[in-house]
Amino acid sequence: MRLFMNACALLVKVLTLPLHIAEVIGLLSFYKRVFPLIVYKISFSYNDKMNDNKRELFRNLDKFFPPKGSLRILELGCGSGANFEHYPTGCRITCIDPNPHFQKYLEKSMAKNDHLVYDNFIVAWGENLKAVEDNSMDVVVCTLVLQEAKRVLKPGGAFFFIEHVVSDPSSWIYFFQHVLQPFWYYFGDGCETTRATWKQLEAAGFSDLQLRHIQAPLFFMIKPHIVGYAVK
Repeated sequence: MRLFMNACALLVKVLTLPLHIAEVIGLLSFYKRVFPLIVYKISFSYNDKMNDNKRELFRNLDKFFPPKGSLRILELGCGSGANFEHYPTGCRITCIDPNPHFQKYLEKSMAKNDHLVYDNFIVAWGENLKAVEDNSMDVVVCTLVLQEAKRVLKPGGAFFFIEHVVSDPSSWIYFFQHVLQPFWYYFGDGCETTRATWKQLEAAGFSDLQLRHIQAPLFFMIKPHIVGYAVK
């Protein structure tokens, strides 16, 4: 099984070599402009399918309101703002995404969710949050960059996550996640299907971790999910 998977993965890497070359020389820049539109259109179906899970997760946001002022939320890898409808009234939202072309669709989402205050959109990778001050956020939502999330959180603040992750190694999903990852990387604008993110969360040193594994009603390669929150 392992030998067969490695052979298939090598074949896929060879087939995606033209895509890699196209990325290096800048020919995929047009797709980076189109990708936010694709995500925006998909987000309506995704929200419908994940509504119950999101509602259950984000109702815990009430636990982290400060004694005075608004709840400050930093969302990393915010995409088109698919989570906004689940945030409590009056929250102040700062969004970070490496793709600047998401801003137009974020503004559409904010217009539909006028119960929130839209503070800022920062173009950056989540691994580099220099634009965000230490201990300045009540809540960080999403992403895989845990140490940066911890840094910007206030003591007692929470990191909320709902992420697709790698499947069990004995499953066919695991096989296809690893074999097709090179294609998925380009289709998903850098997205990865092979991360065991729960291990990073467990090792990140949060004071409390509430995590559960679910099978989301989505495309088979991204069915395995983790949802929950971790307290600094």
